[in-house]
Amino acid sequence: MSQSRAAQSPPITKTGCCIVGAGPAGAVLALLLAKAGVAVTLIEAHRDFDREFRGDTVHPSTLDLLAQLGLAEKTLALCHSRVSSVTLETKEGPFSPLNLEGLQLTFPFIAIIPQARLLELLTHEASRYPNFRLLLSSTVQELVIEEGQVRGVRYTQDRATTELRADVVIAADGRFSKIRKLADIEPTTDGSPMDILWFRLPRESSDGSGLVGRNTPGRALVMIDRGSHWQVGYIIAKGGYQQLRAAGLQKLRSALRELAPFLGDRADTVTDWKEVSLLSVESSCCAQWYRPGLLLIGDAAHAMSPIGGVGINYAIQDAIATFHALVGPLRRGRVSVYDLDAVQQRRRPPTRWVQWVQTAMAKQVLGSSLQKGTTIHVPKLLRFVVSLKPVRRLLGHMLAYGPRPEPLDTSLFSSPS
Repeated sequence: MSQSRAAQSPPITKTGCCIVGAGPAGAVLALLLAKAGVAVTLIEAHRDFDREFRGDTVHPSTLDLLAQLGLAEKTLALCHSRVSSVTLETKEGPFSPLNLEGLQLTFPFIAIIPQARLLELLTHEASRYPNFRLLLSSTVQELVIEEGQVRGVRYTQDRATTELRADVVIAADGRFSKIRKLADIEPTTDGSPMDILWFRLPRESSDGSGLVGRNTPGRALVMIDRGSHWQVGYIIAKGGYQQLRAAGLQKLRSALRELAPFLGDRADTVTDWKEVSLLSVESSCCAQWYRPGLLLIGDAAHAMSPIGGVGINYAIQDAIATFHALVGPLRRGRVSVYDLDAVQQRRRPPTRWVQWVQTAMAKQVLGSSLQKGTTIHVPKLLRFVVSLKPVRRLLGHMLAYGPRPEPLDTSLFSSPS
């Protein structure tokens, strides 16, 4: 682990819980702890929440949580679209294995909401509580470690260094977590057969709405309705980016027109590779999510594949489980490794199960199509099984809530000041 330096000690501040990373997991956990009366500091390296091509799918489980927090109406008032079903284009015709409509859900849809706006809403709500503090443009440089225990972090803001002492440090700083690296924790990566190129294309009202998926031999495309534009994910075989780039943008534009003919000349609006972001798809998980005084959650502990768009929601489920496990110890001012292990024991099994499903789907369906240059094929037996109502209900509930949803215990909240 990175050791703190004794010389030229910076100013020292204190908090109960230090959360590094103001993504969905960090913002939700900070809000929950603030509502429970725990002193919490949320550290974010960027000056705001605006980032290109962040995950924006908010599933029914997260909408239920927001409803419990009194934020569902405000959340759905944000610019968004709704997706109730998932359809794959296959060589045998459309295949729709998932449909949330008809299920007895409060929110029978997946809301597509700009993540930046959701994070702004969550942190604004947390700012109502005097025990919450948000530090933007603040970069953690090292962990403060004493006698093998993480006691806090040192961060820089406006070129000044401050030492923040805490009863526990939560790493919620994403799949490239700096805190995880400082703690010498290495994730194990599952193989993925694909990468995704993200970019924008203009959208017209006649295009349709929601989420659009397309597939031709050796190629796949997903398009997410953003109102004025499409967020486009062009799926390629793992490691195929350099070959595609060498072939030139015209090759990409031609593929887009073949996959989505309705785009027409709008495919030509991609004029520079700088407009295209490469997402190296991976699924990973750490064998141990904690060190004494430190806990990893969300993508810092387990990076999810984009299949199903469940990453945000599993990170938030981690945050709820962390809140339940740590709110009592934090109120007492003492968090043990047993408290941290309780979070891992609860959240790692369902996470690994979903990752196994994602990897199997990627390799058997998308991976086979991309590598063999064929259209996605779904066997007749699988089509029949999925057509059965009990199976469709089960699949819908699994998409909506996962194998182990985390109901929020609101009795742990203290009254707002």
